[in-house]
This record gives sequence, structure tokens and C-alpha cells, in this order.
Amino acid sequence: MAIISDYQDETQTPSSSSQPKPSKTIPFSSTFDPSKPTAFLEKVFDFIAKESTDFFDKDSAEKMVLSAVRAAKVKKAKAVAAEKAKIASQEKAKAAAGIKVNDEKSGVGTEKKDGESGLAAPNQGNGMDLEKYSWTQTLQELNVNVPVPNGTKSGFVICEIKKNHLKVGLKGQPPIIDGELYKFIKADECYWSIEDQSTVSILLTKHDQMDWWKCLVKGDPLINTQKVEPESSKLGELDSETRMTVEKMMFDQRQKSMGLPTSEELEKQEMMKKFMSQHPNMDFSGAKLS
Repeated sequence: MAIISDYQDETQTPSSSSQPKPSKTIPFSSTFDPSKPTAFLEKVFDFIAKESTDFFDKDSAEKMVLSAVRAAKVKKAKAVAAEKAKIASQEKAKAAAGIKVNDEKSGVGTEKKDGESGLAAPNQGNGMDLEKYSWTQTLQELNVNVPVPNGTKSGFVICEIKKNHLKVGLKGQPPIIDGELYKFIKADECYWSIEDQSTVSILLTKHDQMDWWKCLVKGDPLINTQKVEPESSKLGELDSETRMTVEKMMFDQRQKSMGLPTSEELEKQEMMKKFMSQHPNMDFSGAKLS
């Protein structure tokens, strides 16, 4: 687990007598092709290697670069989650307005439920918005957002991430989250940060990256994973085997939601039909194709 926090909060401003001499700035110019981000990064590293005499000689250089990458990843996940939460809030407000109009006309209240399973429908991020926190997910990761009082600094946050347990809270107060995770995670590839001194943002990397979680910690309300909506634009980034697996899962989810056979059930039906055609003299009156 790594912590990406506001480490400069406690830093004191050095006195004028101890301030280092200003370093020489060197301009850097390059073009960026969005389809080839690594090519741009190679130019950046080549520039640093040429102009900085000791950066890559340090043992911590690789860790510093990796930390910067992870911080950017957490920031992007936070922005995506915030945008999805904004859209979900707008849709929720529209739905509430529609229910209010119906109530005024008929005097009968309505409530949106998943009649097929009794489970809650996922939010826009394929997770759930709870009273004290919210979470979203992809097949590979989960992003947890825990609101905290404005002005909260990382030093006041307690965030313990283990392979099957998550504890989040503030020092001297009862934990906000403290429970066994729905499934295992890769604790060494998980990070948290304090965003805008008002939200603890946690990035969890799933151990099984071919499964959707029904809840964050056991005991929380469950979502209907048949209602999740994977980002189809991301499928092109997966290798062929993984993409086929994801597409199969999406197909099976659509089939189940419509009460139709899954890909495995269809395959069994085809095998049974083929066997029946090859043995026309056998009695298959009691056989089931589903």
C-alpha cells in the first residue's frame, strides 16, 4: 500500500539565510501524440538524462517516477469518479422530480426497484453511493471516496489496506469503513490520497480482474452486477484473450437480464441438437435442451 498525500502540509518555510540558490531553468519543447504517450515520455526521460547530471544516479529515481505515475493515476480516477457522480446526481434529481409529479397527479408514490433480483441498481460507476462513502469499479480496480471535514490533512487519516480488509477513518473517531472486503485485492498495488482536504480517495486493485464486485465490504447492500455497464471503449486496450472473456461476460449478462440462455447454455443446446441429429433412432422425448 502506498500513500500519496499532502506531504508539504507540515513543511516550514526556510529562512532567507538558509534558502538555496535558485537553480537554472532549461526550456523543454516537444510535441505530444495521444496515440503514442510512451514516445513522449521517452523524450522527457532523455531530456532529464542529458540535462540532469545526477537524477538517474540516485537509487530513488525509479521510485520517484513510479510514484508520480501512480499519483496521476489516482488523480484521473478521482476525476472520472467525480464526473460520474455528478451525472448520477443529475439523473437522480430528474428521477425525483418525475416521481413528485406522479405523486401529485395520482396520489400514489412510486419507487424504483430491481424486481428480478431485489438487489440495488449500480450507480453510474458500477458501484454504489452509500451514506458515508461511495465506490465505483472497473474489472481491474475499485475507487472509494470517503468525505471528511474540510481542512482534513493526511496526518489525521487512518487508512489500513490489507488483502481482505479495509479500515478508513479519522484519528480519535470511530472508523468510517471497517470490514472484510467482498473479495481479495493486491494490497501492494493499492494507494490512497487526501483530495482537496475534504475527501479520502482510495484506489484498490482487484486480485481477480475478471469479476464484478457486488459490494465493497461484506455486510453492505448488494448491487445487481447484471446491470453493470462496462466501458466498451476500453475493450480495445485489452489483449485478445481478455477481451473475449469480457465480451462473453457482457453477452451473458444481457442474456440473463432478458431471461435468455447464456453462452454456455447455448453451447450445450447445440451439442445436444447435434447429438440428436446423429442418433435419429434414439428416444429423446424426455431430454431437456436448456
